[in-house]
Amino acid sequence: MTFRRNLWLWLLVIIAGWQQHARADGVVVDRVYHPYVLPNEREVEWRFLSRQTDEKNTLSQRIAFGHAISEYITVEAYIVGERDQSDDFGLQSYEIESRIMLTDQGQYDADWGILVELERQHERDNWEFTSGLLFEKEFGRTSLTINALLVYEWGVDLESELENEFRLQYRYRFIPEIQPAIELYTGEDFVGMGPAFMGIHRYEKQKQLKWELAFIAGLNGKGKDHSLRFALEYEF
Repeated sequence: MTFRRNLWLWLLVIIAGWQQHARADGVVVDRVYHPYVLPNEREVEWRFLSRQTDEKNTLSQRIAFGHAISEYITVEAYIVGERDQSDDFGLQSYEIESRIMLTDQGQYDADWGILVELERQHERDNWEFTSGLLFEKEFGRTSLTINALLVYEWGVDLESELENEFRLQYRYRFIPEIQPAIELYTGEDFVGMGPAFMGIHRYEKQKQLKWELAFIAGLNGKGKDHSLRFALEYEF
């Protein structure tokens, strides 16, 4: 079996079994990662996520700095803040993340990468390790991006367990600055879908500004579960 067929089979097996487990916290609406790394890229990123359910309204923000350590590997460090039950906003956790580009863009019918991430809660010995596949394929002026991730959680307040997460984005490349999309997320007792918009503005050389905005509505029929996410990323 060729390398390309093996990759497609691997993806189909992962998707087929993805609904057997899910993340314990149910928070799966986040960035959909692309499997690409630019040589010598540096980036500063800010993410905003607001989630409303019948029980509560949560708000979190992330600030990150990343740097490519080779033409195929980039590393990014995050600090995460979250609003608590008293409406006070404070430091929630720290993260270190790496993306690895497995195939050169256009080398095969689809492009592949790997995501690896380690998170530790602030002032609590709780940990989360995430790893999985990043997939992207172009169909004319549209692109399909899939993240199939495994998540292992452990710590003093968490039961050690292995879960998973699935994200999908189908994007229409209208113009670089405006690209509408549909996004799909699955998690613990949660399936969400909604519209997204994103774009990129290029400056000189590798300098570029990326933006994303998405509204994801829960489709479980168990009450309100809506998420609004926004992200800005400056690469230089």
